[in-house]
Amino acid sequence: MNEQDDGRILAPGATIGVLGSGQLGRMLGLSARRMGYRVATFSPGRETPMGQIADHETVTDYLDLDAVARFAQQVDVVTFEFENVPFEAAETAARYVPVRPRGQVLHIAQHRRREKDFLHAAGFPTAPFEHVPDYASLAPAIERLGTPCVLKTAGFGYDGKGQMVIHAPDQAQAAWQAIGEGEAVLEGFFDFACEVSVVAARGVDGAFTHYGVTENRHADHILDVSIADGITDPAIRDAAIEIAAGVLEALDVVGVLCVEFFVGHNGELVVNELAPRPHNSGHFSFDACVTGQFEQQLRTVCGLPLGSTRRLAPSAMVNLLGDLWANGEPDWASVLADPDLKLHLYGKTSPRPGRKMGHMTVFGKDSEDAAQRAIAARQRLAGG
Repeated sequence: MNEQDDGRILAPGATIGVLGSGQLGRMLGLSARRMGYRVATFSPGRETPMGQIADHETVTDYLDLDAVARFAQQVDVVTFEFENVPFEAAETAARYVPVRPRGQVLHIAQHRRREKDFLHAAGFPTAPFEHVPDYASLAPAIERLGTPCVLKTAGFGYDGKGQMVIHAPDQAQAAWQAIGEGEAVLEGFFDFACEVSVVAARGVDGAFTHYGVTENRHADHILDVSIADGITDPAIRDAAIEIAAGVLEALDVVGVLCVEFFVGHNGELVVNELAPRPHNSGHFSFDACVTGQFEQQLRTVCGLPLGSTRRLAPSAMVNLLGDLWANGEPDWASVLADPDLKLHLYGKTSPRPGRKMGHMTVFGKDSEDAAQRAIAARQRLAGG
């Protein structure tokens, strides 16, 4: 815990301060309002998804630490809704109020080298990796790992951005230029069968709960479809949950954290990334569980008991990207005619290709049936 975190419970009526103002903050804010809390957001953006529903909105740079200090003194707890918030902002807020998860969790998860070093030192499985601080380090790292390998920026990467596969040593310079010629991590290529995630929560008392193992299917490096309980192999499921529990404990997380995995063809698991907040692959839980991931985040940051993650029905989630608006407003009535479909739009005013504008959760007789129905519904939106 940080110096201001004594583990106290924050009752309804308290104000939750959020560093960040995107759709994750919006959904946290909606859950908080339902339970009687007030919400405040801090970010450089205007007309933001969370800003539209917040009680208070501070618009300035995250590194305006005087503004961060004033913001922290107006709220009862601070959390964050994405990991690219500068650590200095969380560190400043912690002088005044609890920050949950603590800033050190943010510091580790927002930088691939620190994240890989933490996972390796704690004994969690990862692909082989090398730190590449500069271009001169790249060729020797490629020689040690062999090809193919993947060069990734050390910080500020998401949805496949800042990554290049190197198939042969002579591609090193082009890959280095493609990722922006900055500090990087080189990873050995892992031939995986699928990608899965475990969204989990840990309370101030160390209590742990999770949302099972979700299968994630991507398109153009962006999460496309998440199938809740899509992995039926009990050995893979149990191992992934055990690793996730270990990660949250080792980091002393108070909050929600997602562990993303690659699953090898033989069932081997390696941790790909950590996200120290609710995750796109857990959006199904908003509708499909007794307690969704955003209410769970609220419970953890307020020191409340964790809620049940029991499924209400088999479900799957599909993302809605800005591409769907290419020919005008999507045909919402065509999908809302399905009584087993839930639509979430994030209030973003300018759809762009690849931009996450919303998602849909669809229920079915089983997880795969729900996934197929969700995909078909999105096709109807696009006029297909």
